[in-house]
Amino acid sequence: MRILQSLNPVMDLFPSANNSPSDSDPDSGWLEPAFDFDDFDDAEVDNIPTLILPNHLVRLEAAGLTDPGRERSQNEDFFVLKTHLSETTTPQNQSLQARGLYILCDGIGGHAEGEVASSLAAETLAAYFREHWQAELPSETEVLSAIYAANAALYTLNEAQIRQGQQRMGTTVVLALIQDTQLRIAHVGDSRLYRYTASHGLEQLTRDHEIGQRDIQRGMTPTLAYARPNAYQLTQALGPRHEQDLKPEVQTLLVTEDTLLLMGSDGLTDYQFLETQAQDTIKTLLNFDTDLQAGLKGLLTAADQYNGHDNITAIAIRVKVQAPSRSDHF
Repeated sequence: MRILQSLNPVMDLFPSANNSPSDSDPDSGWLEPAFDFDDFDDAEVDNIPTLILPNHLVRLEAAGLTDPGRERSQNEDFFVLKTHLSETTTPQNQSLQARGLYILCDGIGGHAEGEVASSLAAETLAAYFREHWQAELPSETEVLSAIYAANAALYTLNEAQIRQGQQRMGTTVVLALIQDTQLRIAHVGDSRLYRYTASHGLEQLTRDHEIGQRDIQRGMTPTLAYARPNAYQLTQALGPRHEQDLKPEVQTLLVTEDTLLLMGSDGLTDYQFLETQAQDTIKTLLNFDTDLQAGLKGLLTAADQYNGHDNITAIAIRVKVQAPSRSDHF
């Protein structure tokens, strides 16, 4: 009796379920459906939302390499690569949890001590996330705070040493944070991040902070914008100016298919080098049977022959995902 009383609020939602079988109508009773699907018209059915479960992370790999380039004796690039993986296995399921922090900095050409600027900025960023990355992927606001902290470290040093003009240290930065299938990226300057997938090919996700791009944003044609002698001069960098003059760009993305992320300094990306490699070397790097470190080394060797005028640094991040299993739906 108590069980029936506890079911009363639920049964009130389905009036037909409250009708007990009667002798006069042997077809009536609890076997009768509580509602008729014929009562729904097509428009109502179309408006019912479809639940789509996100893909699971299956594998995360990363590799990084740097080379001074055949025309340079000193390397002013710097990178940080940190990947943490943990696996949970149960009789019903197996899941992978992952965090990855990837930072690439390129000391500004023509300015003093670019190698100091790039390493200080990257290490400041790494220390910030080591302290502030808690349970969740750092928010866009937290990523901005990290970039401002790196800028402050360099700016303070420039001020303390009374550096002026091209004596002021500066660096670009591009970074990526991954937690499972969530991705947050940010950049200042002309170091880039690309994404390669089977469905979309090679995509440049960052926009260079330089005079040519700024003029295009203002409505100038690309041909005219890059006809200027200072078209490739940076409009933003870490270190030379106070953070109030800094406008980092932060993006949030979701990994929905097997993905290769490729970060590079301008020694790698100049003169559309990566675009020429999209259907050959880069496509191969998406294949998980390919050794990522060896493939990246081959890419840098080719870049040195193609460009070679600057330091060359690359970070490759390979992410494999799969659709949730049937058991994950319940």
